[in-house]
Amino acid sequence: MAQRNVVRTAVGIVGAGPAGLMLSHLLALSGIDSIAVDTRTRPEIEHTHRAGILERDSVRLLVDSGVSDRVLTEGHEHKGIDLRFGGTSYRIDFQALVGASTWLYPQTDVFIDLADARNRDEGDIRFGVTDTRVIDITGSTPGIRFTDEDGGRREIRCDYLVGADGSRGICRHEVPEAQRRQYFRKYPFAWFGILAQAPRSADELVYTRSDRGFALISQRTDTVQRMYFQCDATEDIGQWSDDRIWSELRHRLAGEDGLRLAEGPIIEKTVLPFRSFVQEPMRYGRMLLAGDAAHTVPPTGAKGLNLALADVRVLAETLECAISKNDVDALDRYTARALERVWKAQHFSYWMTTMLHRLDNADDFDTRRQLGELRSVVGSEAGSRYLAEAYTGWPG
Repeated sequence: MAQRNVVRTAVGIVGAGPAGLMLSHLLALSGIDSIAVDTRTRPEIEHTHRAGILERDSVRLLVDSGVSDRVLTEGHEHKGIDLRFGGTSYRIDFQALVGASTWLYPQTDVFIDLADARNRDEGDIRFGVTDTRVIDITGSTPGIRFTDEDGGRREIRCDYLVGADGSRGICRHEVPEAQRRQYFRKYPFAWFGILAQAPRSADELVYTRSDRGFALISQRTDTVQRMYFQCDATEDIGQWSDDRIWSELRHRLAGEDGLRLAEGPIIEKTVLPFRSFVQEPMRYGRMLLAGDAAHTVPPTGAKGLNLALADVRVLAETLECAISKNDVDALDRYTARALERVWKAQHFSYWMTTMLHRLDNADDFDTRRQLGELRSVVGSEAGSRYLAEAYTGWPG
């Protein structure tokens, strides 16, 4: 059997999506070497459609760290959202309430900016690897073993290892069961998502609660739109023709205020399951977790990508303290610092989800209470302010 080629670096990163690449970029700014690996190829990641709303601090991180300012020139600033129920839309004005905005900027573009920045700065990123596993995570030099795109057997030895490999990755499972706590909530519904070739139906996001279930009118580009509606978690995509989809969306948005859908050919259909998950702690030995490897949230609050970027901002500071300043105690503080935001985001995402979706086995009392909650939010400056503050992101 061919001998395994071994290289040395300060930080080995499993996962080269936005979280892993942002961490690699931030570490490089501090003079810390890293190598990131991913089982996906770069084109595969570029063409996987994911979230598209960035909090203000996520935008600042991309721009101020020198990744790219393309989010400001090609992204779309959203100064608020609409909550729609009873056939009427109510605006939550982020700028008026908290002086902040979010940006519509697809996660694929965030990834492209980060991958281009790492290539520009000659970062060591290995896409398309196979047979990945991590070793010696409680030792002084943990490692990553994998086979590269050319079939070469490789090994990375590092001072610290980071699992940024997502909810289906390998790293979080390396923490012994007795040493970890997992918190999980599965929801009895999902989102039926479409991409449609159509102009915008609204300038900003419209979150809709109807008797038929939730719907979200979102955007992607000037000519391609993203929309979702609540469905069963086991929904069969094949049973939904384009005409049936547009009819369902029209029914959920129906009202007397003149809101009309801009329709067009549907070019993608998918069903997105809902789940909430947190694993504690986010550090074991010399391995630290970030992003979806440690936590997932329902998409209703637009928090997934933003939480991942917030994690690696904290993690980059933590690793700089441990490596450059010999402050290894900083590693012990990482979990608490990261989870403070994670659990706030879990609450906000759960709140938005349960307030806007049709709940299984809901009786008339539950329905009336849900509508009362929505009226309390839109009719109270304090209620609207909380939503605006949480949606645009808590200060880091």
